[in-house]
Amino acid sequence: MQFDIIIKNVRLVRPNVSTVDQVDIGIKGGKIVKVDPYLHPHEAKTIVDGKNHMAFPGLVDAHMHTGIYTHLKDDAITESRAAAMGGVTSSINYMRTGQYYLNKSGLYNDFFPEVLNISNGRFHVDYAYHLAPMMGSHINEIEPLIEEFGVTSFKIFMFYGSHGLHGKSDDQSNFLMIGPDDKYDTAHFEFIMRGIHKAMEKFPDKKDIISLSLHCETAEIMTAYTKLVEQEGTLSGLRAYSASRPPHSEGLAIFIASYLANETNCANINLLHLSSRKAIDAAMIMEATFPHINFKKEVTVGHLLLDVDCPNGNYAKVNPPIRPREDVDALWESLKDGHIDWVVSDHACCSKEMKVDAEKPDEIFLAKSGFGGTEYLLSGIFSEGTNRGVSPNKIAELVCWNPAKRFGLLSKGDIAPGFDADIVLFDPDETFTVRAEDSESSQGYSPFEGYELTGKVKTTLLRGNIICENGKVIGEPNGKYLSRPY
Repeated sequence: MQFDIIIKNVRLVRPNVSTVDQVDIGIKGGKIVKVDPYLHPHEAKTIVDGKNHMAFPGLVDAHMHTGIYTHLKDDAITESRAAAMGGVTSSINYMRTGQYYLNKSGLYNDFFPEVLNISNGRFHVDYAYHLAPMMGSHINEIEPLIEEFGVTSFKIFMFYGSHGLHGKSDDQSNFLMIGPDDKYDTAHFEFIMRGIHKAMEKFPDKKDIISLSLHCETAEIMTAYTKLVEQEGTLSGLRAYSASRPPHSEGLAIFIASYLANETNCANINLLHLSSRKAIDAAMIMEATFPHINFKKEVTVGHLLLDVDCPNGNYAKVNPPIRPREDVDALWESLKDGHIDWVVSDHACCSKEMKVDAEKPDEIFLAKSGFGGTEYLLSGIFSEGTNRGVSPNKIAELVCWNPAKRFGLLSKGDIAPGFDADIVLFDPDETFTVRAEDSESSQGYSPFEGYELTGKVKTTLLRGNIICENGKVIGEPNGKYLSRPY
């Protein structure tokens, strides 16, 4: 047999082209080996009827937080099942030492093998990790992490130095589990960037996939504005939280991060989950000011679909905040103009019991930050994006190709010979209403609850194996760790 599997009768959606073509897809050994208008059924052991659905490459959800609120050993199972439901076949997760995640500190030489050991055999999709240098000693580990573990992407949480994960905080050292001689501040960020630049020089063959991602918000402004919002008492819910972390805090942090990138020649910078027009404008100014820095700009499906009037209220609390509708429209304008590089879920499963305060469920500043949504990544951007004139091919670039290339997943992100047979069969015409009870996630709610989306994932294949069909995850966890470049 020439093929293990032939997927018949699909409309092929590839990135970097402008057409959607009727094809058959031939798969052997977990790889795509042929894409042709017609492949004879006798040439394969198994035939999958594509039913004239669209065939997208498997999604690369490049911003997830598996293990943040629930232990990694459990979260990896349930949240990767949710990912498979949404057509995600590669999950790249942010991980760090300190409170949450494994709730321990120490060197990554000890910490990360434990992460990999826990992860092994638990993910239903392929997975990788971004790591955050929290202590000075972690900077010295950047090069070994690249060389020994294939970790090529790193992160800075710019507001952690004096502001908590969920709001104002007086004791960040305890939260971050750093020693008395460590400071999580602008100087530490500079030295991380110098460490990244040094690694790029040491590994010239990997320099294009070694990058630094930044959560850009300014702690001092957020602390001051949180106090103002609480004292005035005129705002509540998502509007209050947005006002307490104002867009100019985001913009200023982008300026600081970009200037440091220029100063240190840290050439590959990812500006994460931009949420406002001011953030986009700041990113564009910095890109023009420092053209030698390769900036990439990310938005989330949550910031593209939700606004401060979201009926699900505090369940939509996230950092940076959900913004007013004018900022949502600005994000879409920027995306359509080609200024956004990829779209992610920022999936951080926070259980319903943990999300809001039991005694004061309406108090936004007592609610936890973050929510899941990887299962709605493709449907969400397709539903709203196509209404705004975004082509399916452009969507494939945003959720498949671009993040795969930036983060060194060189066999992911496209449907072409030589690529992994990660394929999503997608019905662009099926409309459904988001119901948390239908999700494989353990979260128990969704900020998208009640939203009607058009376009639904029907089948997800990981390296040629069907792992989800009609919303039901199939088989045991078969995801593998992606040491990069992969």
